[in-house]
Amino acid sequence: MSPVLDTAFMAPQDREEVLRHALWESMVAVDIDHRPPAEDISVRVGFDAIGPLRICSARATAATLRRTERLAREDEEPAVFLSLQTTGTSLVVQNGRQCLLRPGDFAVYESTAPYTLLFDEGIDDHFFRFPRGALALPERLLRDLAAVPLGSDNPVARLAFTYFSQLAVSDALHQSVHADAVVEPSIELLRAALTSQHGNANLAKAPLEATLSLRITQYLREHLADPDLSAARIAAAHDISVRHLYAVLSRSGISLGDWIRTRRLAACRRELAGPNGRLRTIAATGRSWGFVDATHFSKVFKQAYGISPRAWRDQNHPRSSA
Repeated sequence: MSPVLDTAFMAPQDREEVLRHALWESMVAVDIDHRPPAEDISVRVGFDAIGPLRICSARATAATLRRTERLAREDEEPAVFLSLQTTGTSLVVQNGRQCLLRPGDFAVYESTAPYTLLFDEGIDDHFFRFPRGALALPERLLRDLAAVPLGSDNPVARLAFTYFSQLAVSDALHQSVHADAVVEPSIELLRAALTSQHGNANLAKAPLEATLSLRITQYLREHLADPDLSAARIAAAHDISVRHLYAVLSRSGISLGDWIRTRRLAACRRELAGPNGRLRTIAATGRSWGFVDATHFSKVFKQAYGISPRAWRDQNHPRSSA
């Protein structure tokens, strides 16, 4: 699994901030309460991804992770997390429930609601992040199963634990050209484990329409930089008509053109202000996020932020007067 962070090679005063930043960037934003003092924190954590699935394997000293109401409220990419207990025990708390995980157990929890993970004995776990829309499961089912231990009493869950435990450490597969081939089977196996645990087949019968808006917005994020991203293409990708697409988005309060343009502009704004802001021309930065017309890009950027993209870049990267 790559990259790997190991506190053995960090100065004690840097450990908490480096670990927090890595977790926020790679998996999810959470507050971390390390039990031991900085000099005694010991963490070895690896991050990887297979298509839209993100993977984190960690061994660490005792800690508590909290997804606060504020962080959950600000979530723009709803996700479902899978936590597999390898050794020791941990506690997962969400939706007024708490579950104790023992070796061989796993639990799911959602990014859009506050949760707490307690690792009093230290961390020896694998974590998977699934896009909420990709799972195509009703909100009620996920709410009912969050912070519920899955394992020994469910044969499908036992199979899922073995599968995901091996997938987490299969470095050769992660780097293989065939890695994407396991994305859909992984999603389907987790769906099977959750619906079998819930025991209500009716809730699993029509999840695709119930989660269509989530799946569409996930698709938009994945293809945001594509210049040919259009209503017709989005609708075709989800086997619906353009009219149905607009109706679904309208129910979620989304105006397609505004949604795409706002997020493309925000991405350009970040790049222009970032450390590599001068490595490309203004026009090239705009093109990389779907703005094929440089004049149009400058116009809508200024309308959105009250400053031209060139002035914004110069403000963040002033040229040397020497």
